[in-house]
Amino acid sequence: MSYWSSATSRRWLLWGLLAASYLLVNTYRLSTAVVAEQLMDAFAIAGAQLGTLHASFFLIYAVMQIPTGVLVDSVGPRRTAAVGGLGTNVGAVVFALAPTYPVAFAGRFLIGLSGSVIFVSMLRFCANWYTAEEFGTMNGVSFAVAGMGGIVATTPFALLVGAAGWRSSVILLASAGFGFAVLVYLFVRDSPERAGLDPIEGVPEPPRPSGAESWAFLKQVVRDRLTWAVFVILFCAGGVNLTLFGLWGIPYIRQVYGTTVTTASLFTLLGGIGAVVGPPFFGWLSDQTGLRTEIVVAGGVLYTTVLTIIAVFGDPPLAVVGVAFFLTGGLLGAFVLTYPLIKERNPDRASGIALGTINGASFLGAAVFPSAMGLILDSYWTGELSGGARVYTTTGYRVAFGLAAVAALLALCCALWLHRHDDGAVA
Repeated sequence: MSYWSSATSRRWLLWGLLAASYLLVNTYRLSTAVVAEQLMDAFAIAGAQLGTLHASFFLIYAVMQIPTGVLVDSVGPRRTAAVGGLGTNVGAVVFALAPTYPVAFAGRFLIGLSGSVIFVSMLRFCANWYTAEEFGTMNGVSFAVAGMGGIVATTPFALLVGAAGWRSSVILLASAGFGFAVLVYLFVRDSPERAGLDPIEGVPEPPRPSGAESWAFLKQVVRDRLTWAVFVILFCAGGVNLTLFGLWGIPYIRQVYGTTVTTASLFTLLGGIGAVVGPPFFGWLSDQTGLRTEIVVAGGVLYTTVLTIIAVFGDPPLAVVGVAFFLTGGLLGAFVLTYPLIKERNPDRASGIALGTINGASFLGAAVFPSAMGLILDSYWTGELSGGARVYTTTGYRVAFGLAAVAALLALCCALWLHRHDDGAVA
């Protein structure tokens, strides 16, 4: 039997095409940190406006997650992801060519609108091509793709921007993205049966729900108290991580420690490496041990501790910051164990809706925290400029990280509640 004619072999190739599209989405959403000062100079904006520009991606991304869940359950992940990939890269071109702040905002908004459908499409694909025992691991591996995108968005993107400029660099990424969108449409299929293959044992293809059934499933998901506990966990942890590595991490390192952008990007690169290593590890650990909420709680304790250290000291040794960024990225893998937990609490036919509902939480947080931290930093600005960009004080960054530490503590409290109340059944 050839590799292509085996469902258990072909699924990796098809997943890889979806993963490539998703990697670019994550590169776009986290690349703002590398070009933060250039954007402030190009569009003559302050920190709060930069935070709003960065957050425009995440706000629409968050809003789209429930509609995305309905789409992938009813239309299928293949067509949803292909159209999303096309729109994402159209938005990237608009952003790269933007002459003014409003046009740049519109381009980044379109990136978020279109890119919002790809991750849930990946998870729906995994639900159709992998067994329940494999899903925790595949969930972690899929999240690792986000970490890989975060890695590309740090030092590699900084080097590309240094050589070609930020506008040309974004257009180069969009060119690759258009190609992946076409490949997804041509080759990805929603299930082994739709690919003309024998079904995988233990992975029946659930029938697509009707509109009335989708509405009933959605009501079931949102009425579950555990859905909202998970939502708060992901809002806090995911929102803080996306803000730290996607926007304020590089300016923090650059301005507090006096480094170059490329050097500062190495520290957010460590966060990206953590985000690549952590989710697969915690997914594998959970599948092997059967533990879910226990790992979420332990991760929450360490996550809160790490952010509190930076908030308290403000400028600890750079080695400490490097370790903190790596752990912050990696520990997200503990929090995303909530995805298989929520999937297991709902019918297979509703997996897209269930996963889409909680997936919006991180991006809603990423729409709130950048502007909130930007406002804090602006309030401590002394009037100093460097290359047209505002220079913020160590005290400002301490207070901003204090906000992140409080969010981490709230996530930990919800994790403890989740551990106490999870009974494996819909409440």
